[in-house]
Amino acid sequence: MAQCLKPSCLGYPLSIFFIVINEFCERFSYYGMRAVLVLYFKYFLQWDDNLSTAIYHTFVALCYLTPILGALIADSWLGKFKTIVSLSIVYTIGQAIMSVSSINDLTDHNRDGSPDNVSVHIALSMIGLILIALGTGGIKPCVSAFGGDQFEDHQEKQRTRFFSIFYLSINAGSLLSTIITPILRAQECGIHSKQRCYPLAFGVPAALMAVALVVFIVGSRMYKKVQPQGNIMIQVSKCIGFAIKNRFRHRSKEFPKREHWLDWASEKYDKRLIAQTKMVLKVLFLYIPLPMFWALFDQQGSRWTLQATTMDGNFGSIQIQPDQMQTVNPILIIIMVPVVDALVYPLIKKCKINFTPLRKITVGMFLASLAFVAAALVQVQIDKTLPVFPAAGQSQIKIINLGTNDATVQFEPKLQSVDVKSMKSTGYMTFETSQLRSLNIASGNKTINAVVKLPGGSRHTLGVKNTATGIDVKWVSLLTFPRYILMFINNLPDAVNVTMGDTSFGILVPLSASNYNLFPGGRQDKIVAIRNSIPCSVTSKAFGFGSAYTIVINRCVGDTLNVTYSEDIPPNTVHMAWQIPQYFILTCAEVVFSVTGLEFSYSQAPSNMKAVLQAGWLLTVAVGNIIVLIVAGASKLSEQWAEYVLFAALLLAVCIIFAVMAYFYTYTDVNEIEAQLDEEEKKQAKKDQDAYEKQSEAVSQM
Repeated sequence: MAQCLKPSCLGYPLSIFFIVINEFCERFSYYGMRAVLVLYFKYFLQWDDNLSTAIYHTFVALCYLTPILGALIADSWLGKFKTIVSLSIVYTIGQAIMSVSSINDLTDHNRDGSPDNVSVHIALSMIGLILIALGTGGIKPCVSAFGGDQFEDHQEKQRTRFFSIFYLSINAGSLLSTIITPILRAQECGIHSKQRCYPLAFGVPAALMAVALVVFIVGSRMYKKVQPQGNIMIQVSKCIGFAIKNRFRHRSKEFPKREHWLDWASEKYDKRLIAQTKMVLKVLFLYIPLPMFWALFDQQGSRWTLQATTMDGNFGSIQIQPDQMQTVNPILIIIMVPVVDALVYPLIKKCKINFTPLRKITVGMFLASLAFVAAALVQVQIDKTLPVFPAAGQSQIKIINLGTNDATVQFEPKLQSVDVKSMKSTGYMTFETSQLRSLNIASGNKTINAVVKLPGGSRHTLGVKNTATGIDVKWVSLLTFPRYILMFINNLPDAVNVTMGDTSFGILVPLSASNYNLFPGGRQDKIVAIRNSIPCSVTSKAFGFGSAYTIVINRCVGDTLNVTYSEDIPPNTVHMAWQIPQYFILTCAEVVFSVTGLEFSYSQAPSNMKAVLQAGWLLTVAVGNIIVLIVAGASKLSEQWAEYVLFAALLLAVCIIFAVMAYFYTYTDVNEIEAQLDEEEKKQAKKDQDAYEKQSEAVSQM
């Protein structure tokens, strides 16, 4: 313990432990919020899958575009420490606003469980997400580079190990947050009506971001703070611009060629800046193919999460929510990073295989392509089990017989006839909406004819009941197709107040239907129907993931409620465990790609451009998410498995291009080059001093 009280601990600067803890808390905040984001869009803001995916990837792209701004501020104005502190404050405010935006009761004035003014929630969400993107993106290039700054030149081994530890802290934060925040989201909370608890799911990450800020500030006195060295990015841009302009002016053959096109800037800029710019451009050119990897990788939080909503999450005694499947990635990362670092890489080295950083990155891209082939195979199996919903010009009708007599329903004009037993229901039947005119219903000794006017592209349930006065008919329409939904029909002669768990379905008069409500898959709840102030109850059956049911309340015997279940949408049958192989392959890809990329970016960057090159690495992530928007929008593929195959094929092609580029890349020893430049500058300074002294001596002799 006494050893850790010294400026260094276990051979590492003590300051990096504050940085690692800060990164853990910040990543918990970011990934926790991001884990539930696409479901927040879909179920709270009521956006469809494509819009939810588009906004999700737009947000992620923005998170990785803003590192350029953070690098500029850090390298030219505030320095890394002050930049991290300032933008962390912005980040914390954004997380708090995001939590407030998800409070259902904020605009639910009529207390029906739905926001009355969704626009307010959307506006607050967008403000919160913009601030989060500015904060998390702005500090991204600074934190890892700031950690690298804490090491001395002779601590190269410790610095390399630090980047693995740093990446491990990222995934530890990601793991815990993607386990915890979906659990928080699945809770029910609210002042007037109980709904999914998004305020808590966003609020806990906001609190962790505040903790990250406090921890980072606490270690302030221990940090090695490199002062900003001017607006280096603008200097680099001017140097490049002048070189191009000067080369164009001297394009005539009478001017001799120079070794590198940037050498045309030597008339105006010093040798050091030109050499450093060459190093940066050399690496940035190599980054050009890399965004395609991130285009696939970041679909874990969008397409793969939406894929999980169509799968069965029943793991025995544990019910896994769709957004919790994202935890597979950080779990595997935490296991695999130490294993790969301590066993796999040394074993490869013993086999005398030169597994260079660029070869690791190439292997990572190839593995990510295979992961999407695996995702496509799973999607093909899912598609075989999904219900077929009506097209725009079609209607689907299901009949529930609520009476004690059998019933016969004839769809006119002579389209189809169906018999329905007492207290039973049919499956959905599909009709062309324009052809269906009326229904002829017979039950017992009574008949009725009902005119049909249904909107196309939707599902409808027809409740039929033979009573003493005739045949009663009740239509219920399901215009959209959310997952895990329940609806009640009151088949009692009196009005009842129906609740299930903490959710109220309101007062239902005889032969009326409630609204559909969202419930987590795999859960059982107590159904309570209060009739004439007397409660009747029964424990529901466990509803399968992805299923939808109409529950008919038939009678109350003593205090026991009798209900029947009519299946509107069958439960998912493909298990979520089938996603594990694709997560495993993608995690293998991430280990050899991302960890290597962080270290490679730092090692190949000049001393005063570390954050700039880190921002360049992160920019590839932003471009990758933009690629998702472009490819998904332009492909017009109706089948999700085909889109997965398309992304896999694109990455494989890019992988081949990168392998060729990597083959011709020569690694740069930054320390050696800068030492040579220092030596040359010293010699030049000595020459200038000698010349000045000689000139002064000559003047004095005159």
